[in-house]
Amino acid sequence: MPLHITAKRCGSCLRSPPPLDQCLTASSYEWPWVDLIARFKFHEQAGWAGSLATLMLSAPGAEDAVDAADWVLPIPLSAQRLAERGYNQSWLLTRQISPRKADAHLLLRTRDTPSQRTLPRAERLANLVGAFAVEPLRASQLRGKNVLLIDDVMTSGASLHTAAQVLRQTGAAKVSALVLARTESSDKA
Repeated sequence: MPLHITAKRCGSCLRSPPPLDQCLTASSYEWPWVDLIARFKFHEQAGWAGSLATLMLSAPGAEDAVDAADWVLPIPLSAQRLAERGYNQSWLLTRQISPRKADAHLLLRTRDTPSQRTLPRAERLANLVGAFAVEPLRASQLRGKNVLLIDDVMTSGASLHTAAQVLRQTGAAKVSALVLARTESSDKA
């Protein structure tokens, strides 16, 4: 069942607004999606990209967000992680969602970072400092533009928030995100 996460703000987001204008999500990160996403992401089942992208586009507001975007960008993987997996699952989703606006080389991953999966949010944010950059020769292409970030799973939001900050520092006017699945926040404030 699709979730729409833009109107509800947790206590943490109210105290310190995130750099994302909105975050749309297609489902909760729970069964059966956990298993399916793991197969897609870690077990060379890239063929799921089309079906999963269709699910993402079914999230309320997703098609409007894609239409409004000047750029649709995947969360990039480090060269090391890309070599291990063989593909960036976020890029596969991005190409399916908006082939004409998709670009895998505008937002870059500048270094490999330890896996985020087991880290608390503060450590996730610290882990990502300096991990993203905009391609320097193309930075002007983002000024005043509307960017939609694509990722498979949002847990704490650290990757999306760090990438959004970099895009805003480069001059993007609006940065939103569309994710396949999101873990439920433990902050009920």
